[in-house]
Amino acid sequence: MPGTPAWDYLEKLAADAAEVAASLLRAETGAQRQITAKSSRTDLVTDMDLACEAAIVDFLTAHRPDDGVMGEEGSGRDGTSGVRWIIDPIDGTVNFVHGHVGFGVSVAAETDGQVVAGAVIDPMLDETFTAHRGGGARCNGSPITVRPDGDPALALVATGFSYAHERRPRQAEVLGELLPLIGDIRRVGGAAVDLCTVACGRVDAFFEVGLNPWDYAAGALIAEEAGAVVQDLKGGPPSSDFVFAASPGVADTLLKLLREAEADQI
Repeated sequence: MPGTPAWDYLEKLAADAAEVAASLLRAETGAQRQITAKSSRTDLVTDMDLACEAAIVDFLTAHRPDDGVMGEEGSGRDGTSGVRWIIDPIDGTVNFVHGHVGFGVSVAAETDGQVVAGAVIDPMLDETFTAHRGGGARCNGSPITVRPDGDPALALVATGFSYAHERRPRQAEVLGELLPLIGDIRRVGGAAVDLCTVACGRVDAFFEVGLNPWDYAAGALIAEEAGAVVQDLKGGPPSSDFVFAASPGVADTLLKLLREAEADQI
């Protein structure tokens, strides 16, 4: 679109916006929070989710007032610039509430329906993951890549579970089919950070069902730019139906196993 800013500029702005929230979280991790539930008793939102989203939106509005916004906690507006920001102020709120690692701040920029830049910050590890489309991925400014190869039978695979308790028994069935055929499973935190662990080679793959765009927008781009295979279970782009990211060395085998397990039928 004519007038759309350079994607590397949007990457930097995403990182700067995410840092505004991350700095708040570093100061508040472990403190007593005002906590309420959303879709279920385990789907939590805190006063810090709301404060961080407001801070991110204020920052982006000050720099780009004509952009659109979609935020997990309800921030939303149409824009006229062709850019929309997709925001998750705390991805992994349950971890944040417990002072556990694995939560992060996710900010992505979308143009013409395509995510073109993004940043995920892990405040506990002081790591900032960023990427723009076609420009590779970075952690704290240094290039990162997925593991270049791997044995699917030894693969370390990250995943997440639904907040809807009635869906969890089916997710357990999928894991029961998968676990004997891979190295191990990791369930650490929010999808945004999990996708970044694929990007930097700490795990071989990640999959999850039922995510929202703000959960995976930035992380999926970062994983893709780090060399991961990123898609849904049917070969299309990642979506709320299914998000999969893996190093190329294990991707085909894991996709086959997940399809056989009907992992998207949850």
